[in-house]
Amino acid sequence: MTDKPLVLDADGTLLRTDMLLEGFWKGLGTDPIATLKAITLVGDRAAFKAEIARIAPLRADLLPVHADIAAMALDAKEQGREVAIASASDVSYVQPLADHYGIERIFASEGGVNLKGTAKAEALVAAYGEAGFDYAGNDKSDRKIWDHADHAIVVGAAGGGAKGLANVTQLDGGWSPRAVLKSMRPHQWVKNVLLFLPMIAAHAFYMEAFLTVCLGLVSFSAAASCIYIVNDLLDIEADRLHVKKCKRPFAAGTVPIPIGMLTCAILAVIALGVGAALSWQMFGVVAFYMMLSLAYSLRLKRLRWIDIAVLASLYTLRVVAGAAASGVDASIFMLIFIFPIFITLGCVKRMTELALATDDKPLPGRGYARGDLGDLLNMSAIGMAGALVIFFLYSYSDQALGLYPDQWLLWVALIPIAAWLYRMVRLGYMGRMDYDPIVFALSDRRGLGYLLITLSLMFYAAGLWSEWFGKLFG
Repeated sequence: MTDKPLVLDADGTLLRTDMLLEGFWKGLGTDPIATLKAITLVGDRAAFKAEIARIAPLRADLLPVHADIAAMALDAKEQGREVAIASASDVSYVQPLADHYGIERIFASEGGVNLKGTAKAEALVAAYGEAGFDYAGNDKSDRKIWDHADHAIVVGAAGGGAKGLANVTQLDGGWSPRAVLKSMRPHQWVKNVLLFLPMIAAHAFYMEAFLTVCLGLVSFSAAASCIYIVNDLLDIEADRLHVKKCKRPFAAGTVPIPIGMLTCAILAVIALGVGAALSWQMFGVVAFYMMLSLAYSLRLKRLRWIDIAVLASLYTLRVVAGAAASGVDASIFMLIFIFPIFITLGCVKRMTELALATDDKPLPGRGYARGDLGDLLNMSAIGMAGALVIFFLYSYSDQALGLYPDQWLLWVALIPIAAWLYRMVRLGYMGRMDYDPIVFALSDRRGLGYLLITLSLMFYAAGLWSEWFGKLFG
């Protein structure tokens, strides 16, 4: 047992995150212009950190903590040892963190001094003497402090910085590929089946179209995952206040922010590269989808009603992408028909969030509160009615008359479409579905039944069933 002070690094050691990067992404979400201007100070690390801390103050009580380090600090305090935080982060980030955890002494970047590596080692030796303290860190740069410490506590691999040290306690602090995959939200890729709609609507059932749409699905899945990561990085603090989103990898600290940024860049290259390989039209649709999604993440999702219109547009772009990938022309009637459906589903998404909210406060990062449930219900009803009317009018178009000789079956198909939309609206209003209505719809057996009945009726109206069964038994 020792009575020497225990000194903790903050970023990546006491915390399972990096406060500078958290502040940078929060700043991009709240004041992007000022944050981008702050990048010009990156050559002066201390000034850059101070400016980011000024633009985007953080809530110390929400930052994820490394449980083993927190327990070690608590044990040290109970033994009467001094516990201090020595961090390269700006003092305006470190002081609230120390106050929250009852730590009385801090060392941090301030006054133009970036307290990292040699500068931190000199400050600690001046305060405690050579080998007069134990130090917990996680970075290769911490080797310069461990060389002057009595005992080294190493979190994670530390970039090999702890190699050769004699008195070491090793703690796990890494991340897993599985957690990175979770941050990409692969379960959301199911929404990209919307890319197959133009092919199905045009009855283009041939292998070449199918394979190119599959490649389009890869492109859009990578694009969507890239934006999901960006959105999660921008929303870290809001997600930590959410009953379910607090478990997302970046909010929980199970994936480091730099790993998320690298993954995001790789996904963007895949999305745009595959899109360009298919066609320049597909590249344009994917690029526009990513730009609109980024604008949504940065600003538009906080604007009442505009956010729902943008959500509907993002869903509709998947259908446009399916047409661009397959080379099939997307019917203007189909686009006009599906847009109000997606307006309805956007309202359903917000109603679900409000129904599951625990209080009457506005949703974190959104412009809605429980008092808006009635307006959202009315808007979803308008979208539902608009979609049904447009589908009915489509049945009289030249394209529909050419594709569907049995016109009356299209009118019958209105019944299961209406039943499905009503079910989605009702369940959303009652808070009895997933936060994403498209993901819910593709796993809801009764809803899928309505959709399959609709598809069967349309195939029958087109004479496809008789054609396929004729080939099968002919």
